[in-house]
Amino acid sequence: MEVKLMTGNEAAARGFYEAGGLVASSYPGSPTVELLEAVRAYSPEVYAEFSVNEKVALEVGIGASFTGARAMVSMKHVGVNIAMDPLMTFTQTPIQGGFLLVSGEDPGMASSQNEQDNRVLGKFANMAILDPGSSQEAKDFAKLGFSLSEDYGLPVMLRMTSRVCHSRGPVEELEREVRDISGFSKIPEDFGMVPPNTFPKQFEMKKRIERLTAEACGWDINFLEVWEGDGRNSVQRLAPIDPQFLSPHKTLIITSGLLYYNLKELEAPVDIYKLGMVYPLPIEALRSLAEDYEQVLVLEELTPFIENELKIHGIACEGKKYFSFTGELHTELIEAGLVKAGVLKAANYETAGEVDTVARISMFCAGCPHRPVFDILKKNKISVIGDIGCYSLAVLEPLHMLNTIISMGATIGIMKGMSKALSLSGKAEPLVSVIGDGTFFHSGMTGALNLLHQLDPAANLTLIILNNGTTAMTGGQMTATSGSYTKDWDMNTSIPELLKAMGFPRVRVVDQFDYKGAKAAIEEELKFEGLSIVMTTRPCALNFKIREPYFVVDPQICIGCRSCVKTNCPPIVMKAYNGIEKLKSSIDPDLCVGCSVCSQVCPVSAISRVGDKGRNGEKASTLVEALPADKSPEEGGKR
Repeated sequence: MEVKLMTGNEAAARGFYEAGGLVASSYPGSPTVELLEAVRAYSPEVYAEFSVNEKVALEVGIGASFTGARAMVSMKHVGVNIAMDPLMTFTQTPIQGGFLLVSGEDPGMASSQNEQDNRVLGKFANMAILDPGSSQEAKDFAKLGFSLSEDYGLPVMLRMTSRVCHSRGPVEELEREVRDISGFSKIPEDFGMVPPNTFPKQFEMKKRIERLTAEACGWDINFLEVWEGDGRNSVQRLAPIDPQFLSPHKTLIITSGLLYYNLKELEAPVDIYKLGMVYPLPIEALRSLAEDYEQVLVLEELTPFIENELKIHGIACEGKKYFSFTGELHTELIEAGLVKAGVLKAANYETAGEVDTVARISMFCAGCPHRPVFDILKKNKISVIGDIGCYSLAVLEPLHMLNTIISMGATIGIMKGMSKALSLSGKAEPLVSVIGDGTFFHSGMTGALNLLHQLDPAANLTLIILNNGTTAMTGGQMTATSGSYTKDWDMNTSIPELLKAMGFPRVRVVDQFDYKGAKAAIEEELKFEGLSIVMTTRPCALNFKIREPYFVVDPQICIGCRSCVKTNCPPIVMKAYNGIEKLKSSIDPDLCVGCSVCSQVCPVSAISRVGDKGRNGEKASTLVEALPADKSPEEGGKR
């Protein structure tokens, strides 16, 4: 046995491997992106893929499970929404091979559009839900999940929050379990989910959950921890709970996952019941235990899921009365809640206040091909409907361009709905929808096809597909077009050919780094009365490591108009130069990747590639010395 430091994602991947897992699929989305990346390290013993969307990923896992193989499917919390259609039926079928669905939850919305709590969906789908709080538990619970799945005949959800996914802890590595697969049984009554086959499956599904509920209290993943004396010593009593047990404390806190460890830091005068499985709950064991306490508190992030389950079964408790329903519950927030509940007399931890830091604006990477497109759209002052991807940053200052962001692929349907409503109200206006290639393949193609249904020939609609060959925001995973940018990928789908096959007559391809040509083309399509599609072609500079000779500014020519700054490129700032009173633009050579957009938007040709001759015949890089970057905002470095 070897002990290694792992993130929760890496540990769950290790659990999959040790459990004899064979097939893993996913769609990239924080906080679970690295999980599948970690599974890939165990290739060729296992198969791993990033599928085109979460529904397809789930179906790949279902197919593997049908053959008797252990399968793991991972996605972020909102991705489960996309997979719900097959999931809700799959939970009715018997399990051939253990099936684990990893849901990455995001309390505090570090990288998500909402805080959806998938414990609710897990219960809705009649799944067992395991809630690890450390890397070791992530591995152990993953392995347990496969066993539970096969023993009880149901899919199991492994719910991991962002902090568990990304934080590191010691993990024991064990040998891989060698498993043979049974092969597909080919029994239509088990897997052909149409009436009358589905009716008996409903009762079988109900019996599985009832059996799981009855037997859960005997597992060592649920335990009671009693704090004795001054609180520095602890005694663990595994369930089932001794009915003769009497605690010196008046308060019992029921919790799970990471919050158990946050709570322990307080050494509060309470007893703790830590749940490893949060659905179904060991209700009768908890009912018996709760009778010995004057106060039962439930500590959980997001929705009052455990609290509501207890109250439904008549167990008196409180939770969200004292603890926030949103965001992460760190130790100081837990302590504040315990003070409100009368458990603690006063708080020792101070809630972190706002820290005076240098303001940072959100911006695209240097050389990002999205920047010139949004620069062109902003200058045209047109309504732009956004989607999920790197280009979502355009909703923020300084671009402040996107008017809506809802979910993956939603932009196209929203544009159509807006167009129809405005037209019927006599307020028709040109509309633009933007979507990336990864999102287009994920869920945009169906919305695009629907544009052709009852299309108003006079509706001024422009769909811009930002094809950069990567799912960039989640770490640069490949898409179906990546094969056109690298030989290291096996898919090279032509979006224009696909669109033409779908029936779109007006599809235009532009190189956005030919700024003037792209501007003319996009503006022509914006004025076109009808539906048109524009696809851009430049790849992600970061993912494909694109770097050309950098650009420099001639401050003697620069008029300080900030046209280059407004392209929102990180290397460009306004600075003071020796001998020149007015602030002029400057380009950091260490950041510049040579995309040339700043040079093309400059109205006075003050920007040129390093080594090229400036207007005075001298090399632009040696014309004037810029002031050091540590000057005050009044002197330089001002954006």
